[in-house]
Order: sequence, then structure tokens, then C-alpha cells
Amino acid sequence: MSAQNTQVLPFGPEAIGEAARLIAAGQPVAMPTETVYGLAADATNGEAVARIYEAKGRPTFNPLIVHVRNLAQAAEIASFDAQALNLAERYWPGPLTLVLPLREGAPIAALVTAGLPTVAIRSPAHPAMQALLAATGRPLAAPSANASGRISPTRAEHVLASLGGRIPLIVDGGPTSHGLESTIVALTGGAPRLLRPGPIDLGLDAAAGGAIEAPGQLRSHYAPGKPLRLNALSAAPDEWLIGFGPVAGNASLSGSGDFVEAAASLFERLHEAAAAPAARIAVAPVPDTGLGAAINDRLRRAAAPV
Repeated sequence: MSAQNTQVLPFGPEAIGEAARLIAAGQPVAMPTETVYGLAADATNGEAVARIYEAKGRPTFNPLIVHVRNLAQAAEIASFDAQALNLAERYWPGPLTLVLPLREGAPIAALVTAGLPTVAIRSPAHPAMQALLAATGRPLAAPSANASGRISPTRAEHVLASLGGRIPLIVDGGPTSHGLESTIVALTGGAPRLLRPGPIDLGLDAAAGGAIEAPGQLRSHYAPGKPLRLNALSAAPDEWLIGFGPVAGNASLSGSGDFVEAAASLFERLHEAAAAPAARIAVAPVPDTGLGAAINDRLRRAAAPV
């Protein structure tokens, strides 16, 4: 990605107005929350979400937390049972993320959920993030605002040191109050499961192992349910080919070879291939640079034996 000027504005009407303008234009902006600074983008826009990963550098496409104004907006995106409602009413706004079933038809980009049928969601308590949610009217995906592998940022200067030149705007709201990422609890049937400890202690033991459901977990593969062959220039008779650049395929990640477009469409193409009648999946070569490295990471996991 090309270098850009990173503006730092103190939290106030001017900063929120500029942040909302950039969000509407599909750009990510760094915002304070009560936990750590987050790199926020429109959760309904796959290319905007891909730019989060591009800015953070060499990530894997793990699920992102969706930030919403309140329970009413959350209920448009996720399905709440009585247990989830009780936790949300008790702890929101605040540093508790709930992993819930994604509501059918919810306009959340597949890159946000990493193609999973669940969504990680919370209502933040910080007035700056709440102001941006109100100004945009959109749910915002927002992982920590730091380069991949770096320490999570609790001040605007931490963000500038890590992402300066990679993002257009940092809204400076001073130091965060918790300085620790949110507690994550899964409510997808049965008893609540603690996926990540955080500022809110619900008295749960951390869940053991399993597939990824939320940020901060490891995952061995994203399994499309069919054998998957990488670096394919053409399809065998029993294969459905996902193209990229000059390799057209049955459907393409990006006909122009654009990494942002490819990242945004990755999980849609994998779902499409999984539903196709062909017994196997093939994927065209994707250069292993920039966002291409993240795309290839996910594809290699998808191709790994279960």
C-alpha cells in the first residue's frame, strides 16, 4: 500500500465529522474505545474491511468485532436468546463482546465474520466511538489499531507509531480507561463459553481449543468441505475454479488483480465454490505480497487436510 498522511485530531465535532466522511468513503480510521484504540471501518462494506487488514499488515482473516450503538442495532445483526439479552442489558455499553448467531440477511460483510455463521458484537462505552456510530449510522468493524503482532494501543501516540502513514486519521481521545481488550463470550447454544478473558469477569473458565469463533483465537483451517487445490491455472473436469487476475475461473476474486477486492470477496467465493456441483475446488495463483499474503494464509488453511 502507498504511504499517506496520517492526521491526528482531538476528539470533538470536527474529528467525528472527518471520521464519518472517511468511513463513508470506505476508509478505516483509528478511534478510542474504553478498551484499546480500534481501527474502525464500515462493517457492511467488504472492501472497507479489507483495508483494515491491509493497514495492519500480513494478517490472517479472523473474525472482527462489530461495534454497534445499542441493543436495538445489535438485534438487527445477531439473534439474541434470553441469556444473551440478559448479558447485553447488564453490561452494555461496555467491554463485553458476545458471539451470537448471525441473523439471516444481516448486511455484514463476510470478511467481518470470516465466513462463519456467527458474529462477534458489542456496544462500546466510549463517547468518541458512540459519536462515530451515531454519525455514520453503520455498524463498525474495529480490531485493535496496531500493526499485526505489535502491542495493542492505549494512546493515540501508540497508534501513530504503529500505523502512521498507513491510515488517514487518528481521533485522539486520550488514554483508554481499561487498556485491555474486551471479554468475549460465546452464546451459540448450551452454556456460555469464555473465548477471551477481559475486563468483565463472568466467573467462566476459558473454553478449550476448537475452531475459531472470535478474535484472539487460533484456527487450523477454514474448511469448505471439499478438496481444494492452490495455484491452479485451469480447472480439471471435476473442479470449480476461483480465478484471480488473468485466470478468469468460474468466478473471480478480482478480475483486475486487486488485493482489496479479492480479500473482500474471498469468503463469498469459497461459499459459492462449496455450494457448486463440482466435487473439488481450485484457486488461481495469488501473489504472496501485502494482502495477498493474508489471502494465501486463509487459502492454505482451507486446503489443509481436516
